[in-house]
This record gives sequence, C-alpha cells and structure tokens, in this order.
Amino acid sequence: MMLLCAHVPSYRLQVALRERAGVCNPSSILADQLQRGHAIDATFQAKREGVHIGMTLVQAQAAAPNATVLVHDAERCAQGWEDALDALDRVSPLIDSASEGTAYLDMRGIAGAAHDWIASAKEALGEIDLSFRIGAAENKFVARAAALVADGTVCEAGEERRLVAPLRVAVLDIEPEMIARLELLGITTLGELAALPHGPFVRRFGRHAQRWHHNAQGIDRTPFLPRAHQLQIAADLYGEGTVEHEEQVYFALRMLVERVHADLDRLGKRAALMHLQLECENGEERKLAVRIAQPTADRTMLFDLIRANVEGLTFEAPITGLRLRASELESGGTPATLFSGSDPDPRAVEVALARLESALGEAATQAHLTAGNRLESTFSYERFTPAPHCALGSVREEVPAAPVIAPPQLRLLEVREIDVVTVQDAPSFVGSPPQTVIRCAGPWRIDESWFERRIVRDEYDVLLEDGSLYRIFRQGGRWYIRGAYD
Repeated sequence: MMLLCAHVPSYRLQVALRERAGVCNPSSILADQLQRGHAIDATFQAKREGVHIGMTLVQAQAAAPNATVLVHDAERCAQGWEDALDALDRVSPLIDSASEGTAYLDMRGIAGAAHDWIASAKEALGEIDLSFRIGAAENKFVARAAALVADGTVCEAGEERRLVAPLRVAVLDIEPEMIARLELLGITTLGELAALPHGPFVRRFGRHAQRWHHNAQGIDRTPFLPRAHQLQIAADLYGEGTVEHEEQVYFALRMLVERVHADLDRLGKRAALMHLQLECENGEERKLAVRIAQPTADRTMLFDLIRANVEGLTFEAPITGLRLRASELESGGTPATLFSGSDPDPRAVEVALARLESALGEAATQAHLTAGNRLESTFSYERFTPAPHCALGSVREEVPAAPVIAPPQLRLLEVREIDVVTVQDAPSFVGSPPQTVIRCAGPWRIDESWFERRIVRDEYDVLLEDGSLYRIFRQGGRWYIRGAYD
C-alpha cells in the first residue's frame, strides 16, 4: 500500500503568520493565550534566541525581547485544515487526518505513479496558502519522514530504515522531557536509536518505547483510519444594514435559524453544535459555540438555545453581520418518548444549561467515577449531558423504590502533617490534642512510579471518638491527613 503524506511543518504557527501577512519579523512566538500564556511554537530565529516550547510567555519574551507575539486561533486552524482536506479529496477519497497539519492519502486504485500523485496533490493544494511538503512511502511514519527529508521525496519499499536514519529523534511522538533523556544518553538520531537492542531499550523506557524503536527502523503498524466526511449548513446576514438594539439582534437571529432549519429539514438532519459569529462596525468579532446535548432540528429550541447564549453580551459598536452554522449533523428526526408524562422538558433543560454556561463563562460538568488506585484518580469531570429519553417502543419496568441510604462522601482536603500514635503499627490516637480511634480500616498500599519519582504510602480510614471520619496516610515515618467524610 502506497501512502502520500501532506505535511505542514509548524501548522499552527503558519496559520498565525498567514493572518499577519504584513508582519515580516523573522522572530515570532506563538502563544496559547496572552494572559498567563505559554509558548506553543516559535520561528527558527526565536528558538535560536532561546525560546523553548512550553516556557511561559513572560520567559519567552525575556529570551527574545524583539519577537512578535502571535496568539493561536483554534477555530481558524480547524477551519483551514478542513479546507485543505476538502482540497485533497480530489486526489484520493480515503484520507486519514492524523492531526491538524498532517494528512495521509491511501492511493490504492489511483492511476499513475508516486510522482504523478505528488503532482496532483500539489495542484489540489495550490489555492491553500500554506507551505505543504509531500512525501510517499509504504507506511504513515516513513511517508511523513519522506516529506520532512525533502518535498516530493518517494521512499521505495526496503529503503525505509536508510531514509529515516539521519532524522533527529524529535520527529517521533515523544515528550520533550524524554527527548532530553535520550540526548543525554548520546542518542540524537533515529539511526542511533535503531542500533540499540530492542528488549533492553523497551524495558528501560516503557511500553511506548516499542513503537519508537520500530519507527526508528522504518516500521509503522499504525492503522489507516479514513476521516468521516462532515456536512455543514450555514446562513449569514452581511451587508444588510446594522442592528443596534437587542430586539433587532433577536429578529436577525430568528431569520438565520429559519434558514438553517429549512436546510436541516430538507436533508433530514439534526444538529448537535451551532456556531454563531457576530461582527461589529468597529471590526470587533465575537464567536460562540452552542453545544446541544440532544441533537435537534426544532427551530424553536435552536433559537432559544442561541438566544440564551447571546443574552448579556455587550458590544461597543452596532452589529453589521451575523453568520450561523450547524455542524456535527446526525440523520433522522428527534427521538420520541412513549411515556412522556414524567420526562423532564428537554427544551427547558437545554435552555437552563445554556443560560447557566453563559453566566458562568464555562461548561457545566458532572463527576464520573473512574478506576484508580489513588483518590486523585478515582473521579473525573466531563461535560454535563441530560440522560437520553426512553425511545418509542421501549418499555419502562416498574421497579419498587428501595430505601435510599446515602453513603458518606469523601471530601479531599489540603494535605497537611498530623500527629498519630500507633499501637501494633495501626493508628490509635490522631490529632493534637489526641483523639482515640474508635474504628480503623486499612491499610491500602499505594506504590507507583512516574519516571524517576516514586510514591509509596499506606492509607487508612479512622473513626474518632467525636464522630469524625477521616482518611489519613503514612508516608515514610510521617502521617498526613488526606480527606474528611461528610
């Protein structure tokens, strides 16, 4: 199987520089945000001046005081990469978008030779204002390596190891800290890495090292995953006057929702995500992403959700343009319920969530239990989504209500050292002044390593004479409090 790789080195930085075409400063820093931001990429000149990926923006500006600071625009990068993938559709219908800036094309069944395919890809990408490198090889890693060696490189079967050998280990998918460790050991190129014995290398650096060692030998067993084609529906109002009052904004939004709804209804689709863009007379641009927990095509619900997100926004100048786009489309209508009398009103839930998120400025989340051997890893927070309704045709079983006994909830506290007196190696008195331990559960041993750092401790639950229930642990010869049960 011959693959093409279309790769844009430093894609996010190129997009930011493209938007600032008038800026010719060879020393530029790309930050994730201006306030308390970090450097996520930099030009070659900025790196020569001492800028490193991951350092704070303050540190980066201190290292390169004359550098231009650019801010990463995630939405613009995503849209630009979708445009590039749509252009590559003319070369092959099977495209694996590994990440923004790197795409692989399966050329099976496509007439011509590798150099003909590369020429076709360059022609298709001609209108995309980015510096693409095209390479061809039998697997994904070597195809990207071929693109990095030189634009238009074709690696024939059997030449993979020779082609990747001169490349530095930074081309692997490895954390910067691991790259630094390898360089300390004198391993700077893939050829040097491939020369190491496989078994000892994997045992020393972990299971991920197996993939690194294979890549260094020109081997890549990563499967090809064709992207799903996305359909988007959009409507806009530009050049049709300005709006200065809240009622005018809502009237314009209702018109856009009607247009989008008509297209959704015609295609039999439901939308799970709405994008609203507002532009003002003074050049200000505001973008909102409205997530819908239960995809819908109901025009009233769509309008209510968008309105709830717009409420409270203030603008310094009249609005001159609005654009509404529906994405993450699903087929079919809105699921109906058989027993809807006791169901919560999905519209009321969605609108309440939208208003809550608009007021707080962040998404509503819910906690989920996860498997983990430490308290910190036994739960996670995910975006809140209402429970799915009981679909038509399903049956609700009447289950007798069982008595609810609320278990005590562990509340994590700031870790601090405490006094503990043990008897037969178990805690018997806790705190100062000491309280008698009525009951004790444990110990639970925590023993894990993260690179050079090792965590070893024994945790206990102790019930004290005043009725308090705590989680404590012993680490080394000292005791600490970890949490309290409410």
